[in-house]
Amino acid sequence: MKFKTYTPKEKEIKPEWYLIDAKDKILGRVATQIALILRGKDEAGFAPHLNPKHFVVVINASKVKFTGKKFENKKYFHHSGYPGGLKEKTLEELFKKNPSEVLRKAVKGMLPKNRLSKVLLSNLKVFPDESHPFSNIKFKKVEI
Repeated sequence: MKFKTYTPKEKEIKPEWYLIDAKDKILGRVATQIALILRGKDEAGFAPHLNPKHFVVVINASKVKFTGKKFENKKYFHHSGYPGGLKEKTLEELFKKNPSEVLRKAVKGMLPKNRLSKVLLSNLKVFPDESHPFSNIKFKKVEI
């Protein structure tokens, strides 16, 4: 008797929307939950090569918490490609300028480094406060 592993087809996947409130939550713990949902690893029919079409809307990104001294000591680096083009910003500078970008970068680091990660990251919508333009969509609320 042969058993076959079921792999979902691209046409069979239906989009799902999730809402996460990041208020008073620790950055890394929120980011891991978001990365799991975006990849579809929380479902039985997980296929690592497919986009599960899970859309995650995160609200209150400006109220996320940091542990230890990360707020002062953590640095983000960017290189322009030219000699002497290494730029660095602390978490504090980036958070004051754009709190949504801090959460986006944390999730990006937890996704696989392949072509699919750009597609998965486009399914993430991060907002610094409670307001968002997706009020007409029915969400699954995620508690962290």
